Amino acid sequence: MPLLVNEIFTSLQGESSFSGLPCLFIRLTGCNLRCIWCDTKYAYDEGKECSTVEIVNIINASCVPLIEFTGGEPLLQKKEILEVIAGIDPGKTVLLETNGSISLEYIPERVVKIVDVKLKGSGENGSFFEDNIGFLNKKDEIKFVLADIFDYNEMKECCLKYDLCNRFGVLISRVSGSGITDAEIAGNIIRDRLNARYQVQLHKYIWKDEKGR
Repeated sequence: MPLLVNEIFTSLQGESSFSGLPCLFIRLTGCNLRCIWCDTKYAYDEGKECSTVEIVNIINASCVPLIEFTGGEPLLQKKEILEVIAGIDPGKTVLLETNGSISLEYIPERVVKIVDVKLKGSGENGSFFEDNIGFLNKKDEIKFVLADIFDYNEMKECCLKYDLCNRFGVLISRVSGSGITDAEIAGNIIRDRLNARYQVQLHKYIWKDEKGR
């Protein structure tokens, strides 16, 4: 079965603990959520079909050792992604960025899973598939995007409920133009002693909203 692909490009990884590293991005078409602040709405429907063999060949021919599947929501094409991952050279690091609403079961151990937990400010809170916590390990990362102080408090409660900061990497970022500042979030993280990484979207800092970056 082919994959429906929105774009393939090489850039710097803009988020996560891999931020700043060159990365080959495979952005897949389609998403089952509609976050208010989504910055890749063009990936909802735009794309072309590529065979899994074609994608594997592109990845393995690239000199970039870091690969990320993103979207949209890549797990809407889970079966095809698993076929691609099985063919990727073992020396490459594979990241999977997902909105957290679809089961991560059967995703190979080698894949670093970067999993969103949607908060109220996104308009999609409650979409997180809680069983996914059982499919994560220490190298995986959970990401929260905050629109306001209410999102911060919701994020903190979630971290405490599942002991996330001690079990996985926790990433916190802010919606551009939101009702909370970088300084406020940073101050709250320090005050609350959260073992979490605050991050800015490096790609937006460098390239603004340029597509394919």
